[in-house]
Amino acid sequence: MSNYTNSGFIEQTKVVFPSAYPTVIDKMYRRLRDIPWRLSQARDALFPSQYGHLYHTVRPYTMCGYARLRGLYQAIRYVVKCNVRGDVVECGTARGGSAALMGLVLKELGADRTLWVFDTFEGLPPPTDADPDYEVATLYAGSCRGELTEVQNLFKYCDILSQSKFIKGLFQQTVLTSEIENIAVLHIDGDWYESVKVCLDHLYDRVNPRGVIQIDDYGQWSGARKAVNEFLDQRGITVRLRYLDYTGRQFIKPSERVNNL
Repeated sequence: MSNYTNSGFIEQTKVVFPSAYPTVIDKMYRRLRDIPWRLSQARDALFPSQYGHLYHTVRPYTMCGYARLRGLYQAIRYVVKCNVRGDVVECGTARGGSAALMGLVLKELGADRTLWVFDTFEGLPPPTDADPDYEVATLYAGSCRGELTEVQNLFKYCDILSQSKFIKGLFQQTVLTSEIENIAVLHIDGDWYESVKVCLDHLYDRVNPRGVIQIDDYGQWSGARKAVNEFLDQRGITVRLRYLDYTGRQFIKPSERVNNL
């Protein structure tokens, strides 16, 4: 069963967990699925759209690609248009580009919502034994570093600093004690199993129905994929993950009625 929203998002009641090790056919299929956003990116390079202008503003400050940033852009517009209550939360910001994009969209739409930004601001923490690709992942500990002052300066430049709150520290400490009550958009870019799982365990319930959850590392890191699949399975949450690009996935939080069908 599926429901199409006015914004183009799809709400479905089937969970699909792709293989951690895609075959050659899977990779070819993925490339075909990437064609629409690649064409859109090429068009924006020649004739920048509203999103294209924002993309070029934040691109130097983020590792997120065109399709994932566009997913966040669409998510903010969707929750504002559909009056989904709640703030915007990003867990894992690095240099702040993706969060800045969401803040800029909120500003353009005149939406009075707080933008919460969680990060160590000291680079990625080490992975744990719970990460299936631990040996590779551990090589990236300390990378993706963005200084808090650097991110704040970017937000000041974008004129979104006053609507933002920065929470410094490990998610295992800061997310558990956060004061957030209602969330409309939750962007999780935590890479490792424990980082992603703690965000889902403690923030998902604060996302209002029809709110948007976007996972940045689902296709890239086995730990992130394991955390998402495990969480959805444990909660009995039935959704289809929307494909953004090779690593990004997104879904709309269903109502309790849908999950109980």
